[in-house]
Amino acid sequence: MFDVVGEYKLEGSVENHVRHARMVRQTAVLMSRRGDVWQTDLADISATGVRLSRPSEWHGRAGDVWVLDMLFNDDVNVHVMAEVVRVTTDHIALAFARIPEDVQAPLWNLLGGYADTLEPWSDRGAVCE
Repeated sequence: MFDVVGEYKLEGSVENHVRHARMVRQTAVLMSRRGDVWQTDLADISATGVRLSRPSEWHGRAGDVWVLDMLFNDDVNVHVMAEVVRVTTDHIALAFARIPEDVQAPLWNLLGGYADTLEPWSDRGAVCE
């Protein structure tokens, strides 16, 4: 696996970073790993990963790799492998670990300008389990 999450420091700031811009989209997501299957909702998506609503009783942890299936507009099926990088009470953040070649163009088209845009981000106050 390779790490696709990059953090860039803003000038003069220790606590603030930038990350790829998040696109808020609503769609169902099917998560699967070693026979475990969970259905959840997408909170947002970026060029490097996704943030999902955490299903009740979900028992994953940081470092786990899950297969994600997301269907957008009834014709764009994004099927990727993603690694859990952060778990909070309400959300799961995953970084894309493998994006199949046939999914790359539809994903970038879906993201549009979000694929190349960076936004400020601070991890201060983040709660991880």
